Amino acid sequence: MRAYLFPGQGSQHVGMGKALYDYSSRARRMFDKADQLLDLELSQLMLEGSAQDLQKTTIAQPAIFVHSIVTVSVMDSFHPAAVAGHSLGEIAALVASRVLTFEDGLRLVMVRAEAMQKACQLEPGKMVAVLGLTDKIVEEICAAVTQEVVVPANYNCPGQIIISGNESGINLVMASLKEAGGKLIPLQVGGGFHSPLMQSAQQALASMLSSVDFSKGICPIYQNATGLPVTDPEKIKQHLLQQLTAPVYWTATIQQMVKDGMTVFVECGPGNVLQGLVRKIAPSMAVLHSMPNAV
Repeated sequence: MRAYLFPGQGSQHVGMGKALYDYSSRARRMFDKADQLLDLELSQLMLEGSAQDLQKTTIAQPAIFVHSIVTVSVMDSFHPAAVAGHSLGEIAALVASRVLTFEDGLRLVMVRAEAMQKACQLEPGKMVAVLGLTDKIVEEICAAVTQEVVVPANYNCPGQIIISGNESGINLVMASLKEAGGKLIPLQVGGGFHSPLMQSAQQALASMLSSVDFSKGICPIYQNATGLPVTDPEKIKQHLLQQLTAPVYWTATIQQMVKDGMTVFVECGPGNVLQGLVRKIAPSMAVLHSMPNAV
């Protein structure tokens, strides 16, 4: 059975979408449609923008979303047994599986991006990748800090956890993580995503979600907040909202998909981050990227 995966923020790159734009008239129409819906020259930023432009949350998130959905739209066939998306990618997964329309998905992405950007300004934060330690060690070190915010944010694969929090909280745990044998890599992101620092963004997204229709969809979506398959539209909404302040359980997600019979994983969108993570979580699985062969 084939599962389709959709990447999150950090997968953007200069020139993203150019191959799709040059390859398919359908892709060009969708890029144009996104520009019109957003009243923003997003496609120009994707094709010609600088790395600095694409690093902005309010550009990166819609750019990755549009790239992912355009990729699916020009594939020869798309018959998923399941879908999942990493953080932002969860919204692309919902559109691909027909839980959401492209228009509503894009609106939701922009509200989410703008709300997260504002939350970063209200509560500045940062994220750091921790390599080489067990989940338990990272959790215990973070839990020992009670006066500041620092939490595990992304369980990406065995031996790779992203921590998130305010600067003081991150600084308090860095020495302990290094002493425990961890390698630390600061991430170039706008703030402390998937942590309590995103509570104000959660409130803004809740208001938007109440006005959007969620359908049943054509297959289960394995959601970040639980790592489990969901088909009920109301539960999908709840988990999507929860995701902003909760960890991304990506390791558990892929493990559950394998347990449920998935044998091929296809990444849809820019970059190849998710392919690498799947290979570390489930080395025996087939992992592909979805560049289409025909319009």
